[in-house]
Amino acid sequence: MANRITILGLGAGDLEQLTLGVYRKIIAAPHLYLRTKEHPVVAELEKEGLQYTSFDEVYEKHDTFEAVYEEIAETLLRQAAEADVTYAVPGHPLVAERAVQLLLQRGKERGIEVRVEGGQSFLDPMFASLGMDPIEGFQLVDATSFTRQELQLRHHLIFCQVYDAFIASEVKLTLTDMLPDEYEVYIVTAAGSSMESIKKVPLYLLDHETELNNLTSVYVPPVKDEELLYGDFAKLRDIIAELRGPNGCPWDKEQTHESLKKYLIEEAYELLDAIDEQDDEHIVEELGDVLLQVMLHAQIGEDEGWFSIDDVIRVLAEKMVRRHPHVFGSAEAETADQVVANWDAIKKTEKAERKESALAGIPKSLPQLLQAYELQKKAAKVGFDWDDVQPMLQKIHEELQEFQAEVQRMDMDNMTAELGDLLFAFVNVARYYKINPEEAIHTTNRKFMNRFLYIEANAAEQGRSMTDYTLEQLDAWWEEAKRGGY
Repeated sequence: MANRITILGLGAGDLEQLTLGVYRKIIAAPHLYLRTKEHPVVAELEKEGLQYTSFDEVYEKHDTFEAVYEEIAETLLRQAAEADVTYAVPGHPLVAERAVQLLLQRGKERGIEVRVEGGQSFLDPMFASLGMDPIEGFQLVDATSFTRQELQLRHHLIFCQVYDAFIASEVKLTLTDMLPDEYEVYIVTAAGSSMESIKKVPLYLLDHETELNNLTSVYVPPVKDEELLYGDFAKLRDIIAELRGPNGCPWDKEQTHESLKKYLIEEAYELLDAIDEQDDEHIVEELGDVLLQVMLHAQIGEDEGWFSIDDVIRVLAEKMVRRHPHVFGSAEAETADQVVANWDAIKKTEKAERKESALAGIPKSLPQLLQAYELQKKAAKVGFDWDDVQPMLQKIHEELQEFQAEVQRMDMDNMTAELGDLLFAFVNVARYYKINPEEAIHTTNRKFMNRFLYIEANAAEQGRSMTDYTLEQLDAWWEEAKRGGY
């Protein structure tokens, strides 16, 4: 017959909170293990001669809580292979007890019965002490292991296992990125027991409390100030929906996918300018403007019943996981080139059932220089490309000669065609050297603008117009601007 691990809860505080059944099983257990002896019930039971083995020293051995829980679970499973054991934890075994979850999972795999019996969690007395109704929205978070993204500030928020000032500091640092320093939170210890302590403190003093222990939790009341939720994605979604709603903005309500196209292009180029300026605040603002366009298109899709931002995010997430098997799967890619090769191979597999041109998938709305660049890249992937740059450079000379010949004849149609061929040849050379032609011309345009503005400023200082100067005089200022790094 398989041996058994019986898991009992010590309750939230006092001995009086234990049920009679749990009390009897703890007293009668021949092999009793405690996650920690630092619990009021243990001190009371020691007076009655309780014998046990605690795992407190395991906490001192490891740098992470996950390693602690791993050792506790494996130790209990080894002991259970020899005889039945009883394991007691603070509160309820199924509330914020990672080691219990490991035991439930691995016990089944190893043929060891794991039974969870009784114990009052700290939640019921905490709800009562704080006067909060969890039906309004409630989130329980393990303070030893959480991410900022999972926090729901609109809900009642309780951080459990705030053992010490270090953990309290981690909670504080995360919350101060989202809430004002003066936002009031509650430090709650041993809720519902005779040792209950509830202290209201401003967020910035959270880790200054000296009486933190394994019965301490931190309660963060729901955020009611709408402005404090502006950093929350759900709030942004609500704002966009309201702008497009019945009582929203007349302009936003009139927009369509087609009418917004030009704004997406404009905002993308303004973002490029901010990146070139290396201005972080400007980058943040322009990224927001690009995101606004995404949100508006998604809201239009939702209004029309075709798709929502959830679909956009899901499709993107699936694609990122699928095309990064070296991160999310078993494939290997040590260099950026290997990553690109994997990406292209996966794309090819995805599109295998579609019979389409090798040039398919290039947006027609791309700027023409960038479209030429992408066309050449696509063609190169199926072997339509030179292996060396010399024929590409020779092609530039040929196209220049053909353009000059058409200039002699002043045939505008042919001149236009030959100039296009010349630009296309230059793009080919840019691609060979991995230079994005759109970025290159963008850099040159900015450079021209800055130097021209320098010339204008010098002319204005003299109280004259640029037209009052000769080209040679203007060119001297141009060279001066160039030497000055404009």
